[in-house]
Amino acid sequence: MSTPTGEVGPQELLISLIADMVTSNRHVAVGSASPIPGAGALLAQAEATGRMHVTVLQSPRFNSFTDGSRELFDCAAQGRVDTFFLGGVEIDGRANINLVGVGKYPRLEKRFAGSFGSALMYFVVPNIILFREEHTPRTLVERVDFVSAPGVSADNVYRPGGPKALVTGKCVFVFDRARERFSLRSVHPGVSIEEVRASTGFNFDEPEDVFVTPTPSAERLTRIRQRIAPQIAEFYPEFAARVWPLTHGLTK
Repeated sequence: MSTPTGEVGPQELLISLIADMVTSNRHVAVGSASPIPGAGALLAQAEATGRMHVTVLQSPRFNSFTDGSRELFDCAAQGRVDTFFLGGVEIDGRANINLVGVGKYPRLEKRFAGSFGSALMYFVVPNIILFREEHTPRTLVERVDFVSAPGVSADNVYRPGGPKALVTGKCVFVFDRARERFSLRSVHPGVSIEEVRASTGFNFDEPEDVFVTPTPSAERLTRIRQRIAPQIAEFYPEFAARVWPLTHGLTK
């Protein structure tokens, strides 16, 4: 569905939000099947006053690695990736993620692609942003059915990386590693705290001040549509055609 001119679409809100979250980074890396984080990282790079490098594995243009994910993993292990994005079929209140399947392991009711490099990246990248556009009790659960990558580790485990935030289609949570809990940071325009609670399967803290996620300025919205949308269309054409069907000749 197209968004009327001047009206901020839900994906555009998330792109703007993610750009603000990574604005001071030196190197932001984005995996496959992540058009919104990819667009947010590219927007931050476009607005950066200093040098900022963005790697998008899905894109030949924005991926300088010649050996695919293995080079990314080496780069991350060397401390040369500041932020990475992870999702999950399920995410629970301790920031555990499940990319394997749902049901009682090993007899899962439904099997998914698997963990790939999530466990490594979760441990070595200092700023992991969990991202799941769907915000329902089936995706944000009390406890994941399978731990593909743990949100927290024992004190005797060396772990420079870990979760910092969880971004969904309804709100932003920040993660307190010491308390092993999420805290509500902001709700998106038109979403109430009560709606967030009803849609979340795990308990979370609610501070006195819960912000409303800021919408992008007219200038930033123009930049998203005129500069970022054509870039994203190069490697996520279906996503771009759905979000910006009237922009730069993008069609369904």
